[in-house]
Amino acid sequence: MRWSQMFIPTLREAPAEAEVDSHILLLRGGFIRQLAAGIYSYLPLAQRVLNKIAKIVREEMDRIGAQEFFLPALHPAEIWQESGRWDVMGQNLFLPPERPDES
Repeated sequence: MRWSQMFIPTLREAPAEAEVDSHILLLRGGFIRQLAAGIYSYLPLAQRVLNKIAKIVREEMDRIGAQEFFLPALHPAEIWQESGRWDVMGQNLFLPPERPDES
């Protein structure tokens, strides 16, 4: 795909909230955009880079006979409760919505 046809929203100035050089460069270069506090979206350039890295890792894993697998992003509460992390993590966990009493 041609550079002129890609979605690459570059910035002239560094955003005020960006303090680390790598963060500033990723934002200004059009690789990422902040969605919310601590949550970033990968833009097309970043996705291309991630795909190339994943390809290299897969090739090396195949070369040594390793296997790839994916783990779920959400886990049952029991796992967190057994390890004692349920109370420690508190509001940082993705919790199901509270249900009204079914009377």
